[in-house]
Amino acid sequence: MKLVIHDLTKEEWDRQAQEYGECTAVSCSGAITPCVGCFGCWDRDPGRCVVKDGYGDMGYLIHHASEVVVISRYTFGGFSGFVKNVFDRSLGYVLPQFEIVKGESHHKKRYDEDKPFTFIFYGSSLSQEEKDSAVRYVEAVCTNIRGYVREVIFRDGGERPQTILTKVEGKSGPVLLLNGSMRSENGNSAALAAQLAAALKTENNTQALRSFLKDMSALIPAIESARVLVLCVPLYVDGLPAQVVRFMEMMQKSYRGAGKKIYVLANMGLYESGQLVNLFGQVRQWCEASGFEYCGGLGVSAGELIGVMMKHVRFGSGVTRLAARGITSLAEAIDGGAKIEDIYAQPWMFPRSVYITVANTNWNRRAKNNGISPKELYRRL
Repeated sequence: MKLVIHDLTKEEWDRQAQEYGECTAVSCSGAITPCVGCFGCWDRDPGRCVVKDGYGDMGYLIHHASEVVVISRYTFGGFSGFVKNVFDRSLGYVLPQFEIVKGESHHKKRYDEDKPFTFIFYGSSLSQEEKDSAVRYVEAVCTNIRGYVREVIFRDGGERPQTILTKVEGKSGPVLLLNGSMRSENGNSAALAAQLAAALKTENNTQALRSFLKDMSALIPAIESARVLVLCVPLYVDGLPAQVVRFMEMMQKSYRGAGKKIYVLANMGLYESGQLVNLFGQVRQWCEASGFEYCGGLGVSAGELIGVMMKHVRFGSGVTRLAARGITSLAEAIDGGAKIEDIYAQPWMFPRSVYITVANTNWNRRAKNNGISPKELYRRL
């Protein structure tokens, strides 16, 4: 039986449901919770999300489907906020351990299968460049979730929301660092944001997006008063986390202030920082669609390693050297209001093979601490 994940309204789905025959449909009930980054689907209840809101068994549903069909509004090079949320909550479909796939580190398969995915994007007059970016994105998603792209279809439909900027951008105001992670203040996004804040000479303040999930528009006054917005975000399923996509959707529909300079500070758990390219592309497309100025970003890989080392050694020494250099370059660009090329920082003098070995061993230890045996860690549902 097919699994159909879609963001259509009930009326829109009813008009085309018959195209998919007997299937399981996952749609927006309004109750879905963003992935909180706790990794409980790996080391506490392997294969299942620990958040019980009706979307906790996505890995199970994907595994038991003959094919997965994804229908999404084209949104800044990828999925809409809801569809991205479903994928973020599907992490239990794969294992926490790493292996090399197509020359990159990716999670191991939980199931011995190659799941076919069909992606259907709809949007108004999508350009070839936009279509190409969507194809690149879903190919990266399928490589990471260990499936394959059967087909990518584009359908014309719907109007593009337009941001109306009513004020002239000022040259004064603080720098606003927006932490887009759902993890605690001790998470890697928060730690890197703190390093950037300390490196800035310009007045700055930090806000946590997770504090505004019920009403993201409450952030607008802080954004209006800021000279610069820095998105401090983790990589989730090869792109921006769902809550950040939702923030961007809200901004495009609701924001009526001045255009802003936008920078990115991104981090990820995989080893190769080059895998952040789609995330940077999503922010760039959001800026182009919303009248903002994309000014570049810093991507830091092996985030768990960098995060641990930031707590125990001076930032800028050892494996954090390249990350620290990137923070300095990003801070200088922000202070000067300058554009920079995206910077990709990996652990300094720390081989990928060693990182993967240490990470895989650590997952077994974490599971044991939670009362999960190594065999249960590989559990199949």
